[in-house]
Amino acid sequence: MSRTLELPADPAGRDAPESSRGIASELERRRPGLRAGYGLVHALLLLALVVTGVGPLWWVAKAALSPSQQILRDPLALWPDGGPQWRNLLSALTDYGIGRSLLNTAVVAAGSTLCTLVVASTAAYVLSVLRPRWAPLLNAAILATLLVPGVVVLVPLYLSVLHVPVVGISLLDSFWAVWLPAGANAFSVVVVKRFFDGLPAELFEAARLDGADTVRLFVSIVLPLSRPILAVVGLLALMASWKDFLWPLLVLQDPALQPVSVLLPKVATTTPLNVQMAQLLLALAVPVVLFLVFQRQVLRGVGLSGGVKG
Repeated sequence: MSRTLELPADPAGRDAPESSRGIASELERRRPGLRAGYGLVHALLLLALVVTGVGPLWWVAKAALSPSQQILRDPLALWPDGGPQWRNLLSALTDYGIGRSLLNTAVVAAGSTLCTLVVASTAAYVLSVLRPRWAPLLNAAILATLLVPGVVVLVPLYLSVLHVPVVGISLLDSFWAVWLPAGANAFSVVVVKRFFDGLPAELFEAARLDGADTVRLFVSIVLPLSRPILAVVGLLALMASWKDFLWPLLVLQDPALQPVSVLLPKVATTTPLNVQMAQLLLALAVPVVLFLVFQRQVLRGVGLSGGVKG
Protein backbone atom coordinates (compact mmCIF):
# COMPACT_ATOMS: atom_id res chain seq x y z
CA MET A 1 0.00 0.00 0.00
CA SER A 2 1.42 3.33 -1.00
CA ARG A 3 1.87 6.05 1.54
CA THR A 4 1.63 9.73 0.86
CA LEU A 5 3.79 12.24 2.63
CA GLU A 6 2.05 15.33 3.89
CA LEU A 7 3.86 18.58 4.61
CA PRO A 8 3.28 20.05 8.06
CA ALA A 9 0.52 22.60 8.03
CA ASP A 10 0.99 26.21 8.95
CA PRO A 11 0.45 26.82 12.72
CA ALA A 12 -2.38 29.19 11.86
CA GLY A 13 -4.15 26.46 9.87
CA ARG A 14 -3.28 27.75 6.38
CA ASP A 15 -0.43 27.37 3.92
CA ALA A 16 2.18 30.14 3.93
CA PRO A 17 2.09 32.16 0.71
CA GLU A 18 5.15 32.24 -1.49
CA SER A 19 5.70 35.96 -0.90
CA SER A 20 6.01 35.50 2.88
CA ARG A 21 8.82 32.96 2.76
CA GLY A 22 12.20 34.25 3.84
CA ILE A 23 14.85 33.97 6.50
CA ALA A 24 12.22 34.03 9.25
CA SER A 25 8.83 32.34 9.13
CA GLU A 26 5.52 34.14 9.54
CA LEU A 27 5.21 32.90 13.10
CA GLU A 28 8.70 34.12 14.03
CA ARG A 29 7.98 37.53 12.58
CA ARG A 30 5.13 37.96 15.03
CA ARG A 31 7.47 37.84 18.01
CA PRO A 32 7.96 41.30 19.54
CA GLY A 33 11.75 41.08 19.66
CA LEU A 34 12.12 39.99 16.04
CA ARG A 35 9.55 42.53 14.91
CA ALA A 36 11.50 45.31 16.64
CA GLY A 37 14.71 44.07 15.01
CA TYR A 38 13.10 44.13 11.57
CA GLY A 39 11.85 47.66 12.18
CA LEU A 40 15.29 48.82 13.31
CA VAL A 41 16.98 47.32 10.26
CA HIS A 42 14.43 48.95 7.94
CA ALA A 43 14.88 52.31 9.64
CA LEU A 44 18.68 52.11 9.36
CA LEU A 45 18.49 51.15 5.68
CA LEU A 46 16.08 54.01 4.98
CA LEU A 47 18.35 56.45 6.82
CA ALA A 48 21.38 55.24 4.85
CA LEU A 49 19.52 55.69 1.55
CA VAL A 50 18.39 59.18 2.52
CA VAL A 51 21.88 60.24 3.61
CA THR A 52 23.62 58.86 0.50
CA GLY A 53 20.94 60.02 -1.94
CA VAL A 54 19.67 63.33 -0.58
CA GLY A 55 22.75 64.32 1.43
CA PRO A 56 24.95 65.47 -1.48
CA LEU A 57 22.06 67.38 -3.07
CA TRP A 58 21.29 69.11 0.23
CA TRP A 59 24.95 70.04 0.71
CA VAL A 60 25.18 71.58 -2.76
CA ALA A 61 21.98 73.53 -2.18
CA LYS A 62 23.21 74.74 1.22
CA ALA A 63 26.61 75.74 -0.17
CA ALA A 64 24.97 77.55 -3.10
CA LEU A 65 23.10 79.79 -0.65
CA SER A 66 25.98 80.38 1.79
CA PRO A 67 28.92 82.81 1.91
CA SER A 68 32.23 81.47 0.66
CA GLN A 69 33.80 81.92 4.11
CA GLN A 70 31.19 79.69 5.75
CA ILE A 71 31.67 76.93 3.16
CA LEU A 72 35.38 76.82 4.00
CA ARG A 73 34.99 77.36 7.74
CA ASP A 74 32.09 75.00 8.45
CA PRO A 75 31.49 72.77 5.42
CA LEU A 76 29.20 70.33 7.26
CA ALA A 77 26.75 72.96 8.49
CA LEU A 78 23.14 72.09 7.72
CA TRP A 79 21.92 75.68 7.17
CA PRO A 80 23.56 78.91 5.98
CA ASP A 81 24.46 81.45 8.66
CA GLY A 82 22.23 84.49 8.43
CA GLY A 83 19.75 82.79 6.10
CA PRO A 84 19.95 81.86 2.42
CA GLN A 85 21.72 84.28 0.08
CA TRP A 86 19.55 84.14 -3.04
CA ARG A 87 21.75 86.64 -4.84
CA ASN A 88 24.25 83.82 -5.41
CA LEU A 89 21.81 82.21 -7.86
CA LEU A 90 21.19 85.50 -9.63
CA SER A 91 24.93 86.14 -9.91
CA ALA A 92 25.48 82.62 -11.28
CA LEU A 93 22.89 83.20 -14.00
CA THR A 94 23.90 86.70 -15.12
CA ASP A 95 27.60 87.28 -14.43
CA TYR A 96 29.33 84.24 -15.95
CA GLY A 97 27.19 83.19 -18.93
CA ILE A 98 25.62 80.19 -17.22
CA GLY A 99 22.13 81.26 -18.31
CA ARG A 100 23.04 81.05 -22.00
CA SER A 101 24.96 77.84 -21.36
CA LEU A 102 21.91 76.27 -19.70
CA LEU A 103 19.87 77.16 -22.78
CA ASN A 104 22.52 75.52 -24.99
CA THR A 105 22.37 72.43 -22.78
CA ALA A 106 18.59 72.27 -23.15
CA VAL A 107 18.88 72.52 -26.94
CA VAL A 108 21.60 69.85 -27.07
CA ALA A 109 19.67 67.51 -24.76
CA ALA A 110 16.37 67.95 -26.61
CA GLY A 111 17.94 67.30 -30.02
CA SER A 112 19.92 64.30 -28.77
CA THR A 113 16.81 62.82 -27.16
CA LEU A 114 14.77 63.27 -30.32
CA CYS A 115 17.47 61.66 -32.48
CA THR A 116 17.77 58.76 -30.05
CA LEU A 117 14.02 58.12 -30.06
CA VAL A 118 13.76 58.30 -33.86
CA VAL A 119 16.69 55.96 -34.50
CA ALA A 120 15.84 53.52 -31.70
CA SER A 121 12.16 53.21 -32.60
CA THR A 122 12.65 52.87 -36.36
CA ALA A 123 15.59 50.47 -36.06
CA ALA A 124 13.75 48.32 -33.52
CA TYR A 125 10.66 48.35 -35.75
CA VAL A 126 12.65 47.03 -38.69
CA LEU A 127 14.44 44.37 -36.65
CA SER A 128 11.49 43.19 -34.58
CA VAL A 129 8.35 43.70 -36.70
CA LEU A 130 9.36 43.88 -40.36
CA ARG A 131 12.20 41.35 -39.99
CA PRO A 132 13.91 41.44 -43.40
CA ARG A 133 16.41 38.75 -44.36
CA TRP A 134 19.39 40.81 -43.28
CA ALA A 135 17.87 41.62 -39.87
CA PRO A 136 19.92 38.99 -37.95
CA LEU A 137 23.19 40.39 -39.35
CA LEU A 138 22.24 43.95 -38.42
CA ASN A 139 21.10 42.83 -34.98
CA ALA A 140 24.42 41.05 -34.41
CA ALA A 141 26.35 44.14 -35.53
CA ILE A 142 24.37 46.35 -33.12
CA LEU A 143 25.00 43.95 -30.25
CA ALA A 144 28.70 43.83 -31.13
CA THR A 145 29.02 47.59 -30.76
CA LEU A 146 27.97 47.26 -27.11
CA LEU A 147 31.25 45.43 -26.46
CA VAL A 148 33.38 48.26 -27.87
CA PRO A 149 34.42 50.95 -25.33
CA GLY A 150 33.35 54.44 -26.26
CA VAL A 151 36.89 55.81 -26.07
CA VAL A 152 37.95 53.43 -28.85
CA VAL A 153 35.56 54.96 -31.39
CA LEU A 154 36.20 58.52 -30.24
CA VAL A 155 38.82 59.33 -32.89
CA PRO A 156 36.95 57.72 -35.86
CA LEU A 157 33.77 59.48 -34.76
CA TYR A 158 35.55 62.83 -34.53
CA LEU A 159 37.03 62.37 -38.01
CA SER A 160 33.58 61.51 -39.36
CA VAL A 161 32.14 64.70 -37.86
CA LEU A 162 35.10 66.73 -39.11
CA HIS A 163 34.57 65.49 -42.66
CA VAL A 164 31.19 63.81 -43.09
CA PRO A 165 31.44 60.90 -45.56
CA VAL A 166 29.74 61.35 -48.95
CA VAL A 167 28.55 64.86 -48.08
CA GLY A 168 32.04 66.17 -47.34
CA ILE A 169 31.01 68.96 -44.94
CA SER A 170 32.17 69.66 -41.40
CA LEU A 171 29.74 69.60 -38.48
CA LEU A 172 32.11 71.18 -35.95
CA ASP A 173 30.62 74.06 -33.97
CA SER A 174 27.09 72.97 -34.79
CA PHE A 175 24.57 71.14 -32.65
CA TRP A 176 24.28 68.43 -35.31
CA ALA A 177 27.74 67.24 -34.26
CA VAL A 178 26.21 66.24 -30.92
CA TRP A 179 22.71 65.26 -32.03
CA LEU A 180 23.60 62.74 -34.73
CA PRO A 181 26.16 60.64 -32.77
CA ALA A 182 23.74 60.57 -29.82
CA GLY A 183 21.15 58.93 -32.03
CA ALA A 184 23.47 56.02 -32.82
CA ASN A 185 22.92 54.45 -29.40
CA ALA A 186 22.99 50.66 -29.60
CA PHE A 187 21.71 50.23 -26.05
CA SER A 188 18.52 52.16 -26.82
CA VAL A 189 17.93 50.10 -29.96
CA VAL A 190 18.33 46.85 -28.04
CA VAL A 191 15.98 47.95 -25.25
CA VAL A 192 13.24 49.13 -27.63
CA LYS A 193 13.61 46.01 -29.79
CA ARG A 194 13.20 43.86 -26.70
CA PHE A 195 9.93 45.64 -25.99
CA PHE A 196 8.74 45.32 -29.60
CA ASP A 197 9.46 41.56 -29.51
CA GLY A 198 6.83 41.23 -26.80
CA LEU A 199 4.07 43.04 -28.65
CA PRO A 200 1.23 40.72 -29.80
CA ALA A 201 1.78 39.61 -33.38
CA GLU A 202 -1.98 39.26 -33.83
CA LEU A 203 -2.31 43.05 -33.81
CA PHE A 204 0.10 43.38 -36.73
CA GLU A 205 -1.64 40.65 -38.71
CA ALA A 206 -5.06 42.20 -38.13
CA ALA A 207 -3.78 45.64 -39.16
CA ARG A 208 -2.29 44.23 -42.36
CA LEU A 209 -5.57 42.49 -43.17
CA ASP A 210 -7.33 45.85 -42.75
CA GLY A 211 -5.00 47.37 -45.32
CA ALA A 212 -2.47 49.15 -43.09
CA ASP A 213 0.87 49.73 -44.79
CA THR A 214 4.27 49.76 -43.11
CA VAL A 215 4.17 53.42 -42.08
CA ARG A 216 0.57 53.25 -40.83
CA LEU A 217 1.39 50.13 -38.83
CA PHE A 218 4.31 51.89 -37.18
CA VAL A 219 2.49 55.15 -36.44
CA SER A 220 -0.93 53.82 -35.42
CA ILE A 221 -0.11 50.50 -33.72
CA VAL A 222 3.51 50.28 -32.59
CA LEU A 223 4.16 53.79 -31.30
CA PRO A 224 1.02 54.09 -29.12
CA LEU A 225 1.80 50.75 -27.47
CA SER A 226 5.42 51.75 -26.92
CA ARG A 227 4.93 54.96 -24.95
CA PRO A 228 6.25 53.51 -21.62
CA ILE A 229 9.52 52.21 -23.03
CA LEU A 230 10.02 55.28 -25.22
CA ALA A 231 9.57 57.47 -22.14
CA VAL A 232 12.30 55.52 -20.34
CA VAL A 233 14.69 55.63 -23.28
CA GLY A 234 14.00 59.32 -23.82
CA LEU A 235 14.62 60.22 -20.19
CA LEU A 236 17.85 58.20 -20.08
CA ALA A 237 19.03 59.87 -23.29
CA LEU A 238 18.13 63.29 -21.90
CA MET A 239 20.10 62.76 -18.70
CA ALA A 240 23.08 61.28 -20.55
CA SER A 241 23.18 64.27 -22.89
CA TRP A 242 22.75 66.76 -20.04
CA LYS A 243 25.83 65.51 -18.18
CA ASP A 244 28.02 64.69 -21.19
CA PHE A 245 31.34 66.54 -21.12
CA LEU A 246 34.01 65.07 -23.39
CA TRP A 247 32.19 64.97 -26.73
CA PRO A 248 30.70 68.51 -26.54
CA LEU A 249 34.15 69.75 -25.50
CA LEU A 250 35.64 68.33 -28.70
CA VAL A 251 33.02 69.34 -31.27
CA LEU A 252 31.63 72.58 -29.77
CA GLN A 253 34.65 74.85 -29.54
CA ASP A 254 32.67 78.08 -29.87
CA PRO A 255 31.92 79.39 -26.32
CA ALA A 256 28.54 80.66 -27.49
CA LEU A 257 27.45 77.07 -28.22
CA GLN A 258 28.99 75.20 -25.30
CA PRO A 259 26.72 73.51 -22.74
CA VAL A 260 26.97 73.99 -19.01
CA SER A 261 29.06 70.84 -18.49
CA VAL A 262 31.84 72.39 -20.65
CA LEU A 263 31.55 75.95 -19.42
CA LEU A 264 31.62 75.23 -15.66
CA PRO A 265 35.26 73.96 -15.56
CA LYS A 266 36.38 76.96 -17.62
CA VAL A 267 34.91 79.58 -15.29
CA ALA A 268 35.74 77.72 -12.07
CA THR A 269 39.11 79.44 -11.62
CA THR A 270 37.61 82.94 -11.82
CA THR A 271 34.35 82.30 -9.93
CA PRO A 272 33.84 82.73 -6.16
CA LEU A 273 33.21 79.47 -4.35
CA ASN A 274 29.62 80.23 -3.35
CA VAL A 275 28.72 81.32 -6.90
CA GLN A 276 30.38 78.20 -8.25
CA MET A 277 28.20 76.08 -5.96
CA ALA A 278 25.17 78.02 -7.20
CA GLN A 279 26.14 77.18 -10.78
CA LEU A 280 26.37 73.50 -9.86
CA LEU A 281 22.95 73.67 -8.22
CA LEU A 282 21.41 75.15 -11.36
CA ALA A 283 23.03 72.46 -13.49
CA LEU A 284 21.75 69.70 -11.17
CA ALA A 285 18.23 71.04 -10.76
CA VAL A 286 16.90 70.16 -14.21
CA PRO A 287 17.71 66.39 -14.30
CA VAL A 288 16.62 65.95 -10.68
CA VAL A 289 13.28 67.66 -11.29
CA LEU A 290 12.73 65.70 -14.50
CA PHE A 291 13.31 62.41 -12.73
CA LEU A 292 10.97 63.34 -9.87
CA VAL A 293 8.25 64.32 -12.34
CA PHE A 294 8.57 61.27 -14.59
CA GLN A 295 9.61 58.63 -12.06
CA ARG A 296 6.32 56.74 -12.40
CA GLN A 297 6.69 56.51 -16.16
CA VAL A 298 10.29 55.35 -15.75
CA LEU A 299 9.39 52.60 -13.29
CA ARG A 300 6.42 51.55 -15.40
CA GLY A 301 8.55 51.41 -18.53
CA VAL A 302 11.22 49.32 -16.79
CA GLY A 303 8.54 46.92 -15.61
CA LEU A 304 7.14 46.60 -19.13
CA SER A 305 10.54 46.30 -20.84
CA GLY A 306 9.80 42.66 -21.52
CA GLY A 307 6.84 43.58 -23.70
CA VAL A 308 3.07 43.25 -23.58
CA LYS A 309 1.72 39.71 -23.63
CA GLY A 310 -1.76 38.59 -24.55
